[in-house]
Amino acid sequence: MAIDLSADIVLRWEDQDPSLVPILREGAIDVVLVGAPAAAFQAACRAAGIRVEPLAALKISDLSGVRAAGSAPAAFAHGLWPGVTSESAKEDEETASPSYMPWLDANGYRLHWLKTLCPDRPPALAYSPDKDAGLRPDRLVPYDTLELALAEAWMNGGNYVLAVEPRYRKALVSREPKALAAWRRLGRTARWLKQNKSLFTLPALPRITLLVDAGDATAEIANMMMRQNASPAFAAADSPPPPDPANRQVIVAAGLAPAPAPAIRDRILSHAEAGATVVTDRIGAPPWWRVPQLHLERDEPDREAYRLGRGTVVAYKQAIGDPSDFALDVIDLLTQPRRAVRVWNTSTVIATLGNAHESGRGRSVLRIVNYGSPHEWEVMFYVQGGYTSAVLLRPEAPQKQLQVARRSNLTEVNLQDLRRAAVVLLE
Repeated sequence: MAIDLSADIVLRWEDQDPSLVPILREGAIDVVLVGAPAAAFQAACRAAGIRVEPLAALKISDLSGVRAAGSAPAAFAHGLWPGVTSESAKEDEETASPSYMPWLDANGYRLHWLKTLCPDRPPALAYSPDKDAGLRPDRLVPYDTLELALAEAWMNGGNYVLAVEPRYRKALVSREPKALAAWRRLGRTARWLKQNKSLFTLPALPRITLLVDAGDATAEIANMMMRQNASPAFAAADSPPPPDPANRQVIVAAGLAPAPAPAIRDRILSHAEAGATVVTDRIGAPPWWRVPQLHLERDEPDREAYRLGRGTVVAYKQAIGDPSDFALDVIDLLTQPRRAVRVWNTSTVIATLGNAHESGRGRSVLRIVNYGSPHEWEVMFYVQGGYTSAVLLRPEAPQKQLQVARRSNLTEVNLQDLRRAAVVLLE
């Protein structure tokens, strides 16, 4: 049976000691990838319901290699080891204000980016715990960040091919209690992710729709959009969706290189003509978005606003230099009351709002990933829309009914004791 990156928990592993197979089973592992499978290890895994495949059975590559993999399973080689990287932020995760944000290494956007650019295959990451993933040789990696890597990937509609950091692997092999406890939590979360998989592939609310291409600029804009909890929908820059100003109100078309062809340009600008806001920047000359129908309405120091049809084109005068500030600008253009989700009282959470109308499990799904320490305090979420019921799902506890409060066109939901991952079903 081939590796199924849409359904399997996959582990890259080095130690083919059959006595370790019970540990792998506790981690809810479906497939183990090894250099050259040993017969005794294969037999022990088979008895435990675990498949063994050679590492070569999975193509781990850059975007061009993933695209060229054909029907073979393939995973994107690059990513950052997830978590809070600033030591000062780790000491003060509770503090959140407009002037203070801890730096989060997060990869959720990469799954949406991959799915958009490679729509015919399951999006999967396969970064390793090394310097390319941002880990210095002297950095002690918390055991539970492997669980974070898996949860982050699945909750953004994809997968992560697990790779155990060397210190953690050594502790597991020697059966160190803290390592085993973290590994069992990983297994619990893995089973929960598989049980709720249908909730993680639901499309995002498209109020902000982000056009992406294969370049670094749109990828970094996507990163900061997710980080600022803009909860964007993704679309390919060479295949923009049709206008829908009632639901798709801001179209981000910044960082595109090369410039869109005239037919694609017209499809992008048709969103403004229909009544939405198109946000772009200036890469090259003349700007690709310049058309005779534009009428200048505002000239600001860093951008210009043009009327086009029933909508607006907001054009930055230079290429976007600070994607984080740009993401906040985009949210302001949408306006705060219309954004999909807003998070209060934490700065280590990334949340997305999925449209669940066709899932049979609620009208909307709030998906929450915590990159920091467990939150014993209350975390507040404002969600777009009016709901009367909210049910909390999480790996470590039974489902729980939450109180909801209407706030104009928003719904307030509060979570206590937020750990690694959670989902709120909204009706």
